[in-house]
Formats: sequence, C-alpha cells, structure tokens
Amino acid sequence: MNKILKEKLIEALTSVLPITLIVLLLSVTIAPMPIGTMAMFLFGAVMLVIGMAFFQLGTDVSMTPMGEGIGAQLPRTKNLFVIVLITFVIGVLITIAEPDLQVLAEQVPSIPNAMLIWTVAIGVGLFFVVAVLRTVFKIRLSVLLIVFYLVVLALSFFVPNEFVPVAFDSGGVTTGPITVPFIMALGVGLASIRGDRDAQDDSFGLVALCSIGPILAVLLLGIFYRDGDPHYTPVSVPEVDTTRQLAGLFVEGLPDYIHEVLTALIPIIVFCALFQLIFRRFHKIEMQKIGIGFVYTFAGLAIFLTGVNVGFMPAGHYLGQQLADSAHSWILFPLGVVIGFFLVIAEPAVHVLNRQVETITNGGISQRAMMLSLSIGVACSVGLAMMRVLTGISIYWMVIPGYAAALVLTIFVPKMFTGIAFDSGGVASGPMTTTFLLPFAMGACEALGGNVLTDAFGVVAMVAMTPLLTIQVLGLIYKHKQTEPDEDAQALPDEDEIIVLEEDETNG
Repeated sequence: MNKILKEKLIEALTSVLPITLIVLLLSVTIAPMPIGTMAMFLFGAVMLVIGMAFFQLGTDVSMTPMGEGIGAQLPRTKNLFVIVLITFVIGVLITIAEPDLQVLAEQVPSIPNAMLIWTVAIGVGLFFVVAVLRTVFKIRLSVLLIVFYLVVLALSFFVPNEFVPVAFDSGGVTTGPITVPFIMALGVGLASIRGDRDAQDDSFGLVALCSIGPILAVLLLGIFYRDGDPHYTPVSVPEVDTTRQLAGLFVEGLPDYIHEVLTALIPIIVFCALFQLIFRRFHKIEMQKIGIGFVYTFAGLAIFLTGVNVGFMPAGHYLGQQLADSAHSWILFPLGVVIGFFLVIAEPAVHVLNRQVETITNGGISQRAMMLSLSIGVACSVGLAMMRVLTGISIYWMVIPGYAAALVLTIFVPKMFTGIAFDSGGVASGPMTTTFLLPFAMGACEALGGNVLTDAFGVVAMVAMTPLLTIQVLGLIYKHKQTEPDEDAQALPDEDEIIVLEEDETNG
C-alpha cells in the first residue's frame, strides 16, 4: 500500500506542478501578487498534492469495486422497479456528495444553495436511471444525446439569460471526483453482465447522460423560480501578513470541509452497507479493503478541498483581476489557453477516466493519448471562455456550434469513442475548474466591468464542451488508421474493430 501511495503522490505532484509554475511565473512578471496570497496558493498546492494522492488511492480501493459490484448486481434482480429505484437513489446521493456542486452553489446568487443542490441532484438521479436503462436495453447513446441536447437548446431560449450559463455549468460540476469513479465503475459492472459484443462500448456514456439532467433541471428551475435577486456580490481576497494568519486560515477551513465531506460520504457508505446486507456481494476481506478505501477517500477529499478553496480560489480571483486591470488585458486569451492545457491534468476525475479507458481497451487507448486530447480541448475552451469575458459574447455563440458539431460527429465515429468523449466532457470540469478557473474568470470580469452572471459563469460549461470534439476527432483518426496496414496496430475487441495505433517505443 505504501508503494502505491508513493506512486500516487508522484502522479499528483506531476499534475499540480505545471499550473503552480504558471502562477509563480505570472506573479513575478505581469501580475504581482501579495506575499500572503502567494503563500496561501503554495500551501494550497501542497495540500492539493497530498489530498489528490490519498483520494485516488481511496477511489481505487473503495468506489471502483463498489460501483462495479452494484452495476453487476442490478440486472440480476430482474425487477425493473427495483433497478430504477436503486439507480435514482444512487444518483441523488452521489450528487449531493459532489464537492464541486457545493462550491458552485456558494458562488451562484439568486438561488438558495439547498434549492440548487436538490434540483441538480434530482436531475442527475433521473438521468442516471435513463443511462442505466440505456445500457440494459442496448439503446444507442448517440440517439439519446442528440434528442436530449436538442431539448436543452430549445428550452434554454425560454429561460432568463442569468440562468443559462449556470445551468450549463451545473452539468459540468456534477460529474466530479465522487461521482465519476462510482458511475464509471457501475457502467463497467453493467456491461460485464451483458457479455455481448456491444457491452464494451456501452460501459461508457453514463457520465455523459448524467451531465444532461442538471442542465435541464436548472433550466426548468429558471422558468418557474422568480423569487431571487440576481445580484452578484464581489469576492474578497483575505489579507495575510504573518505565517500564523496563514495557518489560521487553513486550520479554520479544514473542519468545515471535513464536515462537508462527512455529510457527503455517510449517505453513500450507508447505502453501500445496506446493499451488502441485502445482496451479500462482497466477501469479508473485500469489505475491509473497501472500508479502508473510504477512509482514504475521506481524508484525501477533505485535504484536497481545503487546499483548493482556501489557497487556490483567492489566488485565481486575484490573478484574473490583476491581469484584466493591466494595460495588457488581451493576454487573458493566450494565457487562458496555456492555463487550460495544464489545468485539466490536475483534475482528479480525469485520471480515473483515463485509467478506466486504458483498462477497458486493454491498452488500446493509452492514458497519454487521452490526456493530450483532453488538454488540447480544455486549452481551446478556456481560451474561448476568456474571449467571452473580454468581449461579452453570448454563450450561445459558443455552445450551439460546439454541441452541434459534437452531435454530428457521433454519427461518424465508433460508438466507444462517442461514450468516452461525452464522459470526458464531464470529468474535465472538476474541482480545479470550479475553484480556480471560475474565480479567475469572475475576477477578470469584475475588473473589466462586465456582467459576471452572463460573462464569467459558463466557463465550466465551455470546459465540458470541447473534449467532446477533440476525443471524437481522435476517434476519427483511429478509424481512418484501421484502413492502413500497420504492424504495430492493435485491434480493440468491439464490433467496430477499431484499430488504435500504439506509440512505437523503439522510436520513442
């Protein structure tokens, strides 16, 4: 276990180091940062590395096997009502547990936190049911995606402008570090029971459908809810003059996030315990390992959230504000591209997805290829989000062409890549996006005098959109390669006989 933890620490350090170096470079060049704010950021980065390592170890040991076990057990009940009920409850519980949603709810004015969280949770629960039934009844993913996204786009025209970016952001934040490992593992479990040639393709796509539910739910809330005051309150960055004050901020914040994570995980643990009592799916030793895994998950997530909220969020807001206030505010666009490229590497759920893809495809789709495609996609999306902040362009000019192109691509790419691409869009927009990139955009928007609700919100949605395009383009490239003879080609075990070219290590 110590060896695995060491590997996770190295992996986490490699993920967080690039964005840390970018912030340090900016702080000593074009955007000077107070010593106290920089110290908060660096201390947060250390906590980020430790928290991410423990969290990833915990999900490997607890969330993944539990999700696979539930997924494999559900179809065996042969009772559609039981399947629907259990799936809905799981969807609601893991969404309420999602820390990204809590962070977003705190930053959204006009809607009470509890109302937004429960609206999103019910949306995820309903579409989790749709996702599971799709896998059970072998419904083509691309058909459901086209239908539901057309409904989303049509409905959005009847909603006040302030609600539209928040609705699309809600779809991104719900698929974060707690939701993704559980949902993806459950998809693998469901597919393993079927055992047909399409099962591997259908193991992906659950995250994609679960991302649509919150968008629809918040759009409907925007139509019927009129009691809120859509007034944005500017963020205040705490001033830190001494190391005692610095330590005090983190010490004061840690109990709040411990309570938040406990509140989130306890319902999931209780549900898993009831599942085990009823179905006796796991042996005693397996349950002990899962229990230890939940402890690691709890500790890692509490440390991670403290680091990103106390250290990263103020630094992101201050940095965006300073860059926008400078004489070179145009630099937000190229800088957003660079930040986006490296920021996605620090998302915990991205590593979970990449490992899952590499395992399912027997190494046919490498973690390296997935990460490069995601980084390119998120780099483009953050650049476009910064353009919105600078110009005030409506989010419709971005999401309508983007989703239209993504949905058209689903007709031409292999089915597996469609599921992977839309899952990737969900996992790319996690805690780092919510706690660093969104405050960064909000700080820049405040400094430029823009409308934060319409111009800054929506950055999470942009991050969730572009991977749909880059991963599917990757699928088209691999599909084209299958027509070319190559001794290093490796065929994936599915009906489309996708051939993925592995990198020639002898030439590397």
